[in-house]
Amino acid sequence: MEAPAQLDPDACRFSCLRALRWSDEDNQGVVNNAIYLTLLEESRHAYFTALGLLRENRFPFLLAQTNLSFVRPMRGGQEVRILVRTVQLGTTSFEQVYEICCAQTGACHARAQARLVCYDSASGEKRPMAEDFRAALARFEGLAPA
Repeated sequence: MEAPAQLDPDACRFSCLRALRWSDEDNQGVVNNAIYLTLLEESRHAYFTALGLLRENRFPFLLAQTNLSFVRPMRGGQEVRILVRTVQLGTTSFEQVYEICCAQTGACHARAQARLVCYDSASGEKRPMAEDFRAALARFEGLAPA
């Protein structure tokens, strides 16, 4: 299986902090794998909120694919920093890469990559990316618009 694209922390323009709860640990004494996907979702929400791209607190896209690689176990009760970067803009979709790190030491716990598809909730179909959305992402990330 292919590993997710690695994020260059120096090129990352957005990160957010999240606290893990003691209840996030499973019976093996490490953070349960499902929590990682929740952390990615929360970081996406923070990213798009910071960019002013959420309307009525809703994403204009759906998650189509995630590739997550666990680097080292996490423990409940610690604080993590999640780095987020949009790396590719397509016609109807875009890709982001993530890194979940210990907020205190910077040690990487997980890397992930996601493909997100723009979605029209009324029709239930994918749709072209809105130009203002594309322009805001391209401007923030320093990407050439597709």
